[in-house]
Amino acid sequence: MLMTNRLTHLPRDARDTLFLLLVIAWVLLPQIQQIPLWCSLLAFGVLMWRGVLAVQSKPLPGFWWRVGLLALASVATYLTHKTLLGRDAGVTLIVVLLALKTLELRARRDAFVVFFLSFFTMLTNFFFSQSLLTAAMMLVALLGLLTALVNAHMPVGKPPLLEAAKTAGWMALVGAPIMVVLFMLFPRLAPLWGIPSDGMTGRSGLSGSMQVGTIAQLVLDDSIALRIKFEGPVPAQPDLYFRGPVLSTFDGREWKPLQALFSARYQAPGNLQVQGEPIRYEVTMEPSNRPWLITLEAAANRPVVPNHDLVMTADLQWLSNKPFTDLARYKVESHTQFRHGPLKAVPGLQDFTELPPGFNPRTLQLATDIQRDARYASKGAAGLLEGALERLHTGGYTYTLDPGVYGRETADEFWFDKKEGFCEHIASAFVVLMRGMSVPARVVTGYQGAQLNEVDGYWVVRNSDAHAWAEVWLEGRGWVRVDPTASVSPSRIGSFQRLAAPQGVIAGAIGGLNPTLAANLRAAWEAVNNRWNQWVLNYTQSKQLDLLKNMGFTSPSWEHLGYLMAGLLTAAGVVGALWTLWERARHDPWLYLLLRARKRLEKSGLAVPPTCPPRLLAQLARAQFGDQAHSVSDWLLRLEAQRYGAHPAGSLADLRREFGALRWPPVQAATAQRPAVSVAS
Repeated sequence: MLMTNRLTHLPRDARDTLFLLLVIAWVLLPQIQQIPLWCSLLAFGVLMWRGVLAVQSKPLPGFWWRVGLLALASVATYLTHKTLLGRDAGVTLIVVLLALKTLELRARRDAFVVFFLSFFTMLTNFFFSQSLLTAAMMLVALLGLLTALVNAHMPVGKPPLLEAAKTAGWMALVGAPIMVVLFMLFPRLAPLWGIPSDGMTGRSGLSGSMQVGTIAQLVLDDSIALRIKFEGPVPAQPDLYFRGPVLSTFDGREWKPLQALFSARYQAPGNLQVQGEPIRYEVTMEPSNRPWLITLEAAANRPVVPNHDLVMTADLQWLSNKPFTDLARYKVESHTQFRHGPLKAVPGLQDFTELPPGFNPRTLQLATDIQRDARYASKGAAGLLEGALERLHTGGYTYTLDPGVYGRETADEFWFDKKEGFCEHIASAFVVLMRGMSVPARVVTGYQGAQLNEVDGYWVVRNSDAHAWAEVWLEGRGWVRVDPTASVSPSRIGSFQRLAAPQGVIAGAIGGLNPTLAANLRAAWEAVNNRWNQWVLNYTQSKQLDLLKNMGFTSPSWEHLGYLMAGLLTAAGVVGALWTLWERARHDPWLYLLLRARKRLEKSGLAVPPTCPPRLLAQLARAQFGDQAHSVSDWLLRLEAQRYGAHPAGSLADLRREFGALRWPPVQAATAQRPAVSVAS
């Protein structure tokens, strides 16, 4: 209570400064996940320091303090990012500069610099995330900065912040149509917020390599990787394999793509052959900062993605000429029944049987034992595959999220010691075993399964659906998908069952009380985010031109966009000018009513200055017109009481209605010949 009273009675400068600091802190809040820890501590520490100085009315720090902090922050930025240029280093410096600028916030000019620097910092949040939550937070920040800006233009007294907030809200509401026009019609030369990323950290849930434990950690990420809209029947859950990177080189612990894929020595073509009707669907892929395009196996035709040139590799992976740093939306045709790869042994297949020497001796011995087993050896490679799957199915292996730490011999530990693991452990150990039997095999990573959002009808693929499986080459059949995880845990592939990701405190509490409510709230929120992605983030140049076609343009172009935008903005300017004139006329209804009364008395021959107040105007009217001005004089006195009286007799609306019924003195034919009435007291 004491703190509230103290804040209420602060001087206006201190109150306005605290409000501006709170708005700046809100602007910087989403940046905490992106900027270095030292930058967050420095920025918020400076803001708190500036707030304490404002409350205690102490002088601001001197010039050398600010220069020292700036130099320290510049050195720290360089040591952190190894440069002072680029997106990440630039945003770090902007945050530091905004915080330090508040330490020289003395005059209105300094405040305006802080305002516009805050507006720019607000925009930098969209360099990292264009989600609906970020947009909502920045909308609140925009209203806060506009409120502070309006408040700075109220120099007299101590106006309440609520009054400035109402003005700021009205300004934003009036400007909204212009913002919509600019968004819809301003030519899109690149994807929205298409700022290239500095880092190589993927966000899609997949990596260019697979080390034991990587995907096990990824399954905890329950964020969305893909949204899919099927045009026809939806494939069964066991057929929902979304292909990602194919890994074929193994160094004993880590799987990487086969470098021979990019050399002339590799002669094993894709030879994709599809069967049956295609499955048509549309994918909305979240930014991954990776060059691969995720599709349902197998997509024979090239998907069309704006600003990306795609090519299919021999292992059926679609790759782009540049990473996907923005939301990507594309239509695909896939076939769940297909065959690919050479049907007979060709040069290059031996690359898929290579193993690092000195690793996993017990697994190699297991491979030899299966090859010596007549039940399997008599059937060739298909029999050896059957033997490996039979070992998985009957050997007491389990599918778990927490398999513990694996050592150097990852395959040996899985087959003989731990006998538990996540899909990457199972797939890796299985491929090592198949290669130990000289059967070409490789690891395929991607996503398996999807879940329907009942709210908007989209199928959602999450990062927790990340999966690893195997492909085995069989003569006469080519590459065959084999998912060894299905032999260990069939429910992982054939249903919606997944290893649960940990929930937050709020989500866990709601889910514990009412699981159905938690699921419905989550589905509704994801549907809203999906609409945001489809309508706002994915509003591309092609959609702009489609909009012009719907408006009647036969061959729309950028010129038509410019003409239409210029016409609408001109019309908006004319409407704004007319509205300004109308608003100026009724800016103060009380003054406007007094003006009408003065002009009516002037027609009767009473010449008075324009600054004449109602009471003096009533006295002059009675002096010149006598009883003829009785009703007018009484009305003028009540008009004065309505504005200045402690207990006004009527409202302004009542006085406006009475104005037309007043008995005014007769209009004089030649008022110019009458002497002006003195207004001297």
